[in-house]
Amino acid sequence: MACPAHDAGVIVSVDPSSPTPPFEQLRIAIRQLVATGALPVGSRLPTVRQLAADLRIAPGTVGRAFRELEVEGIIESRGRHGTHVKSAPRPPQAAERGRRIRDAANAYAAVAAELAIKPSDAIDHVRQALNY
Repeated sequence: MACPAHDAGVIVSVDPSSPTPPFEQLRIAIRQLVATGALPVGSRLPTVRQLAADLRIAPGTVGRAFRELEVEGIIESRGRHGTHVKSAPRPPQAAERGRRIRDAANAYAAVAAELAIKPSDAIDHVRQALNY
């Protein structure tokens, strides 16, 4: 079950049953919110402690996600003034996008095979996830 966190209308969740580590789920979720404009440049993020409490995860997990987002130039810490969205992530180059989507497709196909999901059903799930 995913654990939601709410701050200024932003919803972020972490699925403890996911094979993706929680810090990476959080990093990806915040990155996507910024990329789509749901979390605009200049927006203040909750504190590490507050977000950790909301998500019921360790503060170090949130801290790691924030540090990685800061290295990417997506957020910046302003000390006592909090952590804010600095800029939208730059989309990766075509080759990187292709590699990443192939990796994701291969991982999804492996999980579908492991669960004995028919290919047509697996494709239906992808369509639903993409809202098609």
